[in-house]
Amino acid sequence: MTSASSRKHFHLSISLRPFVPIVKKIRQALLAQDCLLCQATSGDRLLCPACERELPAITSACPRCALAGTSNVECGACIANPPHFDASCAAFVYAYPVDGLVHALKYGGQLALAGLFAHRLHQRIGDVVGVNLIAPLPLHPSRLAERGFNQAAEIAKSLSHLTGIAMDAQLGRRVRNTSPQTDLPWRARAANMRQAFACEQDLAGVSVAVVDDVMTTGATLNEFARTLKRCGAARVQNWVVARTPHGV
Repeated sequence: MTSASSRKHFHLSISLRPFVPIVKKIRQALLAQDCLLCQATSGDRLLCPACERELPAITSACPRCALAGTSNVECGACIANPPHFDASCAAFVYAYPVDGLVHALKYGGQLALAGLFAHRLHQRIGDVVGVNLIAPLPLHPSRLAERGFNQAAEIAKSLSHLTGIAMDAQLGRRVRNTSPQTDLPWRARAANMRQAFACEQDLAGVSVAVVDDVMTTGATLNEFARTLKRCGAARVQNWVVARTPHGV
């Protein structure tokens, strides 16, 4: 840049300085929106501070299956019948209004909610140690075509950005288009998921964090963990937005 052009750029920068606060206010006005839950003004956030504080956060849970209310010690079910995954962490109890927000992401295409969920989940996880790879729970191709996106992958992308851990959306495949788990009794869900996933990668020594939106019985995540362990994964943990209370 010549000295003349440098001086011109400098003078132009000086002349624009008084307009910077105005530009910021215009940007804030353009980004202003209403809270998704109470419709109060929430600025550039999806939820107002009051509603975000009221979300049913999990503060203590089984470290293996993330079932809330077990004082951070392994629950009796995990001790009696250990799942294939090694740990789980959930940000919320799957209850009002989190259930509605999850549905808004999953079926309403409110993709911005993926960032909110990832942020709160990252806060719950804390310092991430020893995880080599983040993987979203795979959707069957027909379900993916129907929905247009994998909500777990959207959350995983944000978590990858927040943690600095690489994400592999192709780590595993869903090879069976199983019946929806919500349509089945709890005891039938494990059988429904048997051999639903495939993985062809060598995961020897790799620690994987699997991301999903909701963990109910854990049957789906358990089957995916089984698949990853068969490929050599040293450790599999689940990072989920919400955990369904026992018996719901």
